[in-house]
Amino acid sequence: MKFKYVVPAALLIFINIYAYAQGKLVDYHNAEALNGLMQKKTYYTPENIQWLAELQKFFYSRRTPQGLEFLVVDTKEQHKSPAFDREKFAAALSEVSKDKISATDLPITRLLMSSNGKELHFTYQRASWICELNTYTCKQNIDVPQHTDSGRTKSPDQKWIGYIKKFNLYISPAADQTKEYQLSTDGSEGNSYSPYMAWSPDSKKIAAYKVNTAKQRLTYLIESSPADQLQPKLRQRAYPKPGDTLDQYIPCLFLVDTKKQIPVNNSAINEQFSLTEPVWRNDSRAFTYEYNKRGHQKYMVMEVNTSGETRALIHEQSNTFFNYSRKKYRYDLADGKEIIWASERDGWNQLYLFDGNGKLKNQITKGNWVVRRVIKVNEKERNIIFEGSGMEKGQDPYFIQYYQINLDGTGLKKLTWENGNHSATFNEDYSIFIDVYSRIDEPATTVLRAVKTGKVIKELEKADISALLKTGWRFPESFSAKGRDGETAIWGMIIRPRNFDPAKKYPVIEYIYAGPHDSFVPKNFAADNILGLHELAELGFIVVQCDGMGTSNRSKKFHDVCWQNLKDGGFPDRIAFIKAAAKQYPYIDASRVGIFGSSAGGQSSMGALLFHPEFYKVAVSSSGCHDNRMDKLWWNEQWMGYPVGPQYAESSNVEHAANLQGKLLLILGELDENVDPSSTMQVVNKLIKANKNFDFLLVPGMGHSLGGDYGEHKRRDFFVKHLLGVEPPEWNWIPNITVPKS
Repeated sequence: MKFKYVVPAALLIFINIYAYAQGKLVDYHNAEALNGLMQKKTYYTPENIQWLAELQKFFYSRRTPQGLEFLVVDTKEQHKSPAFDREKFAAALSEVSKDKISATDLPITRLLMSSNGKELHFTYQRASWICELNTYTCKQNIDVPQHTDSGRTKSPDQKWIGYIKKFNLYISPAADQTKEYQLSTDGSEGNSYSPYMAWSPDSKKIAAYKVNTAKQRLTYLIESSPADQLQPKLRQRAYPKPGDTLDQYIPCLFLVDTKKQIPVNNSAINEQFSLTEPVWRNDSRAFTYEYNKRGHQKYMVMEVNTSGETRALIHEQSNTFFNYSRKKYRYDLADGKEIIWASERDGWNQLYLFDGNGKLKNQITKGNWVVRRVIKVNEKERNIIFEGSGMEKGQDPYFIQYYQINLDGTGLKKLTWENGNHSATFNEDYSIFIDVYSRIDEPATTVLRAVKTGKVIKELEKADISALLKTGWRFPESFSAKGRDGETAIWGMIIRPRNFDPAKKYPVIEYIYAGPHDSFVPKNFAADNILGLHELAELGFIVVQCDGMGTSNRSKKFHDVCWQNLKDGGFPDRIAFIKAAAKQYPYIDASRVGIFGSSAGGQSSMGALLFHPEFYKVAVSSSGCHDNRMDKLWWNEQWMGYPVGPQYAESSNVEHAANLQGKLLLILGELDENVDPSSTMQVVNKLIKANKNFDFLLVPGMGHSLGGDYGEHKRRDFFVKHLLGVEPPEWNWIPNITVPKS
């Protein structure tokens, strides 16, 4: 989306003659021009919202027709005022950076205002800076590395130091480190004690792990064209894959006074995927850790007392998977007398309250909707503020709203309810908050609200997109259709080009990412996203995106479709979504459908041609995880299961490559450290052996990516040629083409 053209005047006649059909040079120009036209034309939408505790005010930045502004909000007086003098700030940064900086368009990011409003921390030119706002003195912030004392850990009372020596755990008096006491004797190479030990608050006990270290798998990359030498470089890194052996952790307990090890019952934690670090109770009576069994179907919160007895406080069991990486939530109240726990045991992600012995007291939240995130647990008032989605009837079920509820499950109160996706920033006592809400088809409204009632205290901002609309930019359409079961709503969006003509027929391009760890269709208002979907539509396409079954943030049943079945990719729902759109809008041509994606989306986009060639005709696959046995262990075992079985081969693009139909472009970066590049190369190998016709682009020096600027150009050309049936403009005979404005 950054490739540029400069058109000689002699070629303008040529361009005008051929500008009437889609996919021509003028359409490429329009697509690229749109990127610049959309920039900085959405006004009065707050960013970098923060509560400044010492000032008792909110801070945020906003873009206006006059440039960037920075404000503080006095919540008592309900008044906004400038946070600092932009002119002085720009002058100070210009002086120290030696760059000419505009006060109305400060090129700074990652703003963080100090709680007293006297310092602004920010990023400029990829460096960290601080500006003292009293004197307007700016300086680069040079982070000083924090060195640890070789893994030596002091006890809370500062009297002892714990450390690892010759694979075993030792302690020494802090006052005389020439003395040492060996607490363990069974450590050895490959079976050593971890230096990350946990001292009890009373300094009388240590919880530690002995680690049986697994042999690491190494993967290799060849950097063909390094910048600093002619010859290629070989890179290697540890990269465990599904089925590989993992480190196993043995919880151990030591008494400082007697210098003895207490045997711990670890019989319940075999075949680990992981253990969390041990955490002591405040009164030192016990420590807890969380056990995730390999395969992610059993997850337990374990407690070990000072006698070495172990019990499970929380026992989560699933026939498919427990989503530990995104939905796990635990909060211990009153030093473990109660536990708040998130679970999908009733089919929806909800909160539960257990007593200190692990007995269920009550379900806190309940319904056919999901808790997305806990914001605040108020132990004194015994209530919770949380984000939820799907509770509000008639709204997109992915929209985040804010609620408060008592720990006994009573008193559910709405803090927000307007039809949009909400984002809240609270003050320190959680009595008020700034709420920014929008939709893809409705720009942001920003209000100050009271937690006690949820009512709006004051409207702070109303976004203005009039300048954006003058570019011809069109709103995306939020669209829903019934999925494969004829009942479940599948939600997504439809994007049309600026010169959209309902009398024409438009082929469809779907952007896909179906990773089960989240949902992916944008919900907030934005002119465009990093994928450039609006720009792609400018070439003469209808562009769609939807979240099919198998993705997250809906019911457990909706999510479980992905289980041991990543090749599904939600395709039956996606096809139904596009067909429903085509039925409602006759200008959508569902006989010409293309698809593209990267990473897991790269796997899915190629899978569309392998498993659904009757519907998808063209695919561009970037950085694809084409065989889940070749990709990172944690992500793939979470969804495909353990041990590695025939389900992995059933979802493999490599195994099914010979079934390819349609037009395929594979894009790969040779230095992909996220997905092993060999995954794509094995697909290429199978396609060649099957004598299949396909296109392949290998980008030297590129990592995990959609393809960079060059790959983006090739992707657009591929869709123009094979979906529009138009030969793309020839690059080589038009040097650096940019069409002048008329």
